Amino acid sequence: MSDWQKILREQSVSTLDQLAERFGRDVIDVEALQPAFDNFQMRITPAALGQIKEVGDPMWRQYVPTVEELEVVDGVIDSLDEDADSPVPNITHRYPDRALFLVSPVCASYCRFCTRRRKVGDPEKIPLNQFDSAFAYLREHTEIRDVIMSGGDPMMLSDRRLEYFFQQLRAIPHIEIIRIGSRITSHLPERITPEFCEMVQKYHPVYMNTHFNHPDELTPAAVAALDRLSKAGIPLGCQTVLLKDVNDDPKIMMELMHRLLKARVRPYYLYMADQVAGGEHFRTMVQKGLEIIKALRGFTSGLAVPHFCIDAPGGGGKVPLLPEYVEEINDDEVIFRNYAGERYVYKQPRRAVAACGTGGAADAAPDVVPIQLGRAKGEDRRKSAAG
Repeated sequence: MSDWQKILREQSVSTLDQLAERFGRDVIDVEALQPAFDNFQMRITPAALGQIKEVGDPMWRQYVPTVEELEVVDGVIDSLDEDADSPVPNITHRYPDRALFLVSPVCASYCRFCTRRRKVGDPEKIPLNQFDSAFAYLREHTEIRDVIMSGGDPMMLSDRRLEYFFQQLRAIPHIEIIRIGSRITSHLPERITPEFCEMVQKYHPVYMNTHFNHPDELTPAAVAALDRLSKAGIPLGCQTVLLKDVNDDPKIMMELMHRLLKARVRPYYLYMADQVAGGEHFRTMVQKGLEIIKALRGFTSGLAVPHFCIDAPGGGGKVPLLPEYVEEINDDEVIFRNYAGERYVYKQPRRAVAACGTGGAADAAPDVVPIQLGRAKGEDRRKSAAG
């Protein structure tokens, strides 16, 4: 047994009684929480436990069961309708040139907002003995160039098992990109071993989409694990979920994005929490996500701004959302506001050289700044700031 497997098995909290022993039975009502636990199992690794500073804090909310999970209003068991887009076991083929490949039924820690809680943790629902049909499907569908290994968490597999998947996928000529979706760098950073980092380099390009929701998750151990992956040549992205009372604050989100970039992780997606049964208490209004993106765009580097999207209920796929910057588009011009709320005009290209003259939107509306003047105005601001 590897060291990381021993840590997972011997030091994780995986029962309500263990949780009550750690935090007190006045805090953990085992009887009241049992139905939530029965619906979706719990496991909290030492790394995740160490991130909990107090009862009810952002880390606590992500991992500790609550009776709120039993309140189902608009929640759907398979909110993204993944099963409808599953032509063979363990494959979801929704987009034209890529496929999701479920290779592991388990995670190091179980997030209470999990979209796939209907099957994660249950080997019967993510079968480990039906991969032949999955590989056959991938071989037959030559339009698939990008495979995302997910689960569960693929990094819960042994190096030997992971290498088997890499070998099989690399034997398919039209598959160009392999991606791993994993939260292991936060939950069990010890899993990122030198042996794995050496092995994975044989199968590049291999990408990893990490999952961090709060800046406190970027512990020294997590950052060290990310560094090992980067040095192994794995480009790193981060998929963050907008969660009520966890990260639904522009300042928290900006700090998270900055800390990710310092760890060489590119913010990739900011998801609205899915409309999944058992996780509805994590949902915010969509306006909150737009507010966060508006607070990031322009006020910090574009590298730090993820794509904000809703994964459409019923299987519609990811739909990107942006704050409203454009006020008007016509054949002559586009009128819009920048991140600071100032109005500008961009002239559309003309097919023929028009006669010289004056007029237009900039003359009619004094608060609309033509793009040239806007540039000069920006230069004036920079000169003033430098002076």
